[in-house]
Amino acid sequence: MDNIKTGALIRERRKEKGLTQRELAERLHVTDRAVSKWERGG
Repeated sequence: MDNIKTGALIRERRKEKGLTQRELAERLHVTDRAVSKWERGG
């Protein structure tokens, strides 16, 4: 699975749960910038 597909999956699941990037980041104890980077495939 490549990074872009992984990022799309993270974004899809986050939106299914009704979470913002910030809310997901808080649950994972990372920054919202990290979540954004993951979702972009970075």
